Amino acid sequence: MRVNTAAWIDSPYADLVVRDAPMPELEPGQLLVEVRAVAVNPLDAIIQSNGAVMYGWLRYPVILGEDVAGVVVGVGAEVTNFSVGDRIVAYAIGLEKGRDAISESGFQAYVAVDAALAAALPDTLPFEEAAVLPLAVSTAAAGLFESEQLGLDYSGLANSAPRDEIVVVWGGATAVGGNAIQLARAAGYRVITTASAHNHDRMSQLGAEAAFDYHDPEAGDRIVEAANGSVIAGILAVAVGSAEPCLRIARATGATRIAMASPPVSFYEQPRRPGLSLTRMRLFLRLGTRTAMLQLRSRTRGIRASFIWGSAIATSPVGPAVWGDYLGAALASGRHRAYPRPRIAGEGLPAIQGAIDTLRVGVSAQKLVVTLASTPTSS
Repeated sequence: MRVNTAAWIDSPYADLVVRDAPMPELEPGQLLVEVRAVAVNPLDAIIQSNGAVMYGWLRYPVILGEDVAGVVVGVGAEVTNFSVGDRIVAYAIGLEKGRDAISESGFQAYVAVDAALAAALPDTLPFEEAAVLPLAVSTAAAGLFESEQLGLDYSGLANSAPRDEIVVVWGGATAVGGNAIQLARAAGYRVITTASAHNHDRMSQLGAEAAFDYHDPEAGDRIVEAANGSVIAGILAVAVGSAEPCLRIARATGATRIAMASPPVSFYEQPRRPGLSLTRMRLFLRLGTRTAMLQLRSRTRGIRASFIWGSAIATSPVGPAVWGDYLGAALASGRHRAYPRPRIAGEGLPAIQGAIDTLRVGVSAQKLVVTLASTPTSS
């Protein structure tokens, strides 16, 4: 008999606490996964720091976590493409509205995931390397391919003829950016990106034809020059505060769409405690002001700038195209690399809170991963 445990957050702002959790019951189309590795994301830190501001539908206690890799130990009805014993990576979407924030969230020993948001792993890819992918891949795919975002053509992922159109990815060394470069290239688009100088070689390995240092105040102008008149199919703004330089690039090149993966301010600046504070009030004032001004400047120039919601692919054709048709085969062939590099932040569920705290301090071109051992069964 299997016994489940989880890293719970019992109330807004609270530290995670490890204790027993109910064993997930599978819905049709789901898999029960014994988790071997999880990655922490800015989303986990933001939910813990913001209370009910962004995810007001959550009813505590809940479980955080989106990125999981592990072994299938149960298969729900209507699943035909996975079997017990398969090694997989999966996007756990329990925190989304209308989902189960306990059984479908990742920071636990066993989790229920949608088979449509899972991909098989080659034996050569360790769980801790695969765990960096789910939210980053999904957010990148939503930004690139959803019709409400850049709306790029994904019909020939991995088999597309080369196009002369360019996708600009501002923040290519981020988890979302590095996967966006690979997905855009798989769809046939050229890619120009930004990253710190020491990451430029890595950007080239992922498929970018040119990379510019975002610290350079002329980086936007250099991107426009490198495009050399080619059509800019869309611009993906990943890093905090990246929307402004991306808007300048759009104005200079005639691009009409910007998809934004990050807010104009860092939510890490606020204290992790309830109640109003001067810091929190200033942060949300800056957020509202900068967002409103960005939208005003964009719309007056015929440019659509919209924020990405990674889980949008769960209910659109983009999800099956990326997770079902592309990712597993691309990982097996080496066409898609697990990016960014994992940085092991500990072993076992108790290590997750420390990993989230480290994430708030800052991590560059890496993702923090916690490994979990195989869970023994009880008699």
